[in-house]
Amino acid sequence: MRLVVARCSVDYTGRLTAHLPLAPRLLIVKADGSVLVHSDGGSYKPLNWMSPPCTLRTTTRSAEEAARDESSDWIEQWDVTHDKSGDRLRVRLHEVLEDSAHELGSDPGLVKDGVEAHLQALLAQNIETLGEGWTLVRREYATAIGPVDILARDAAGQSVAVEIKRRGEIDGVEQLTRYLELLNRDPLLSPVRGIFAAQVIKPQAKVLAADRGITCVTLDYDALRGIDDAEARLF
Repeated sequence: MRLVVARCSVDYTGRLTAHLPLAPRLLIVKADGSVLVHSDGGSYKPLNWMSPPCTLRTTTRSAEEAARDESSDWIEQWDVTHDKSGDRLRVRLHEVLEDSAHELGSDPGLVKDGVEAHLQALLAQNIETLGEGWTLVRREYATAIGPVDILARDAAGQSVAVEIKRRGEIDGVEQLTRYLELLNRDPLLSPVRGIFAAQVIKPQAKVLAADRGITCVTLDYDALRGIDDAEARLF
C-alpha cells in the first residue's frame, strides 16, 4: 500500500464529472489497484476513488517544463483509467508532503459477533426456539443452487427450510423462494414451507415474504446465546 499526503487537485470523468480543487489530501494506492482520495474530515468515505480493475499511469514534470507552463505548477500527474468502463480519475500533485509504501500482507478479515454463521449455529442448537417439538434435519442442506441454512421438521413432521440473515432484506426472501421451489420438487421432502429469520427484518421484506407464504421470525441473538434472560427484564 502506498500512502501519499500531497496538495493536489482531482478530476473525475466518465459516467459523471466531478472536481476537487487544490487542497492537502491523503492519496491511497492499494495492492488491488484501487486509488482513493481522502480529506481530513467529513467521514470515513473517500472524496473520490477508482475501483479495480484499473490502470495507473504517472507523469512527472521537470522544473523547466513547469516554468514553461506558468498556468499550472503541478509536479506529478496520476491518470487512473478503469479497464472496463473507461472512466478516468486524474490527480495532479502540486506538493508532496509525505510518500511511503507499506507491505500489509494478507488480512485475516473482520470477525463480527452475531454474523449469520453464529446465528445459524445457535438456532440449530436451539431449534425448538421456532416451535415446540421441532427437530433439526441438518445445517447447510445442499441443493443444486446452494446450501439451505437449516432444514428442519416441525411438530407435525412437515419439512421447513430456514434462511438466516443478520439483516433481513428483499434479496434474502428471493433467495429462500428459489430454495423452496427446488426443495418442493423432491417427493421425499415436499411439501416444504419456509421461514425467513433475521435479527432485523425490513418492512418490504416482510410484505414480500407474506405474499410468498413465508413466515418471518425475528431472532434475539443474546437470548439464543443464553446471555439475555427475557423474563428478568424490567422492560
